[in-house]
Amino acid sequence: MAFVTQSIPHPGATPAADAAWAKVRAMGDIQFTPLSPPPTPVQQTPPWLRALAAWLEKWLGPAGLWLAQHWRAIEIATVVVVALVVLWVLWSVLHDRPARQRRAAAEPAPDWHPDAAMASALLADADQLAAAGRYDEAVHLLLRRSFDDIAKARPDWLTPASTAREIAGLAPLPGAARSAFAVISGEVERSRYALAHLDHPDWLRARAAYAAFAVPAAP
Repeated sequence: MAFVTQSIPHPGATPAADAAWAKVRAMGDIQFTPLSPPPTPVQQTPPWLRALAAWLEKWLGPAGLWLAQHWRAIEIATVVVVALVVLWVLWSVLHDRPARQRRAAAEPAPDWHPDAAMASALLADADQLAAAGRYDEAVHLLLRRSFDDIAKARPDWLTPASTAREIAGLAPLPGAARSAFAVISGEVERSRYALAHLDHPDWLRARAAYAAFAVPAAP
């Protein structure tokens, strides 16, 4: 079965339709234009906040103006103060070092000796170097290990810049220790700075000085 459809004719614009549409548009109770968005309410500043702002402006405004006018001078003064503080700290450190040394010199010399077992082990290590003919290294090993022993036992006696000659004259050290350091440091200085290679008698002299102080019973 076939179906036949008929198109509905479009009425199109006629004078009567236009007149009817104009009549509808003219009616006042129908809204055809879009509504405008409601206005944003103005935020009112609380009275207490206005009073606070006025107080800050009254008292801080002149201070801010003064800072702006004198900012360059403030920068220079700040740099000068920081430099003076740094100089004062450096002066205090450098000035206190002789005072510490004087206080250390005034203290009674304690009977300090390195650990006997560690001293014997040090002599054994140095003897091995000397047996191989490395006398310079053997004597320097005695000096370096002795310095480490003192630094661990009494760090207040030494500074990072302490030299072997200064240690040999350190008042808090027992007399035997100062004598041993004087002999050992003398041999090391001759080896390192005078470029004179140490021989067997030099090694025996340094070894005997260390053993007499650190291990009195050592051969």
